[in-house]
Amino acid sequence: MEVCFFLIGERGHGRGAFDRANISRLQSAAHDVAGLRRFVLHFPAGLDGHDASAPFCVTQWYFDDLERLEAALQPGSAIQSAADSIAASMDACTLLQQAMAVRHFPTPHAVDARDERCTYLVSYDGEADDFNAWLTHYLTHHPPLMTQLPGIRELEIYTRIDYRSALKYPRATAMQRNKVVFDDAASLDAALASPVRARMKADFDSFPPYSGATPHYPMHSIYGNLTRE
Repeated sequence: MEVCFFLIGERGHGRGAFDRANISRLQSAAHDVAGLRRFVLHFPAGLDGHDASAPFCVTQWYFDDLERLEAALQPGSAIQSAADSIAASMDACTLLQQAMAVRHFPTPHAVDARDERCTYLVSYDGEADDFNAWLTHYLTHHPPLMTQLPGIRELEIYTRIDYRSALKYPRATAMQRNKVVFDDAASLDAALASPVRARMKADFDSFPPYSGATPHYPMHSIYGNLTRE
């Protein structure tokens, strides 16, 4: 199963901005990561965004398996260097790391040839009373509804895994994450206002018991070109 490494930047109370130099630094690092299959960088629209609680960036580093991911997280790796550079340029920010298994679901309007999109990132930060019951219900009932969202291009659901990492940053412990992708912010807004969203809400109300936060963040997404010479 494919695995994804999330590196998440949360705002602190100090100064510094996540700017184009940071974006270029991360994109360059992606070219130097052996075994990396896909790379996506998310940040709030306009870089500074409108939601102060939203991460200032989320990066996704995809690998074919856990062995390749762990190799890319050892001391002196390109990911570690990029993370350290971002932390140094953002005063009082917090970087979090988490590796997760990837479940990819086909969508009726999938498009590959696009460098930038709009993504809705969802995180289940709490705990289900019975995770097996939760995940079984979720994977059985929710993706068939999500793939009906008008204009949806991608759908992925992630679950946490144990992994080795030399990165010094705290580990996020989200039980589950979701990603739904659209062409632009207007397409996302239309999907969220559609009757499908109401059916998703009804299904959500029938989920097995869960307690905890479920933040939802719209993000601007840049897809890395990993073509190597």
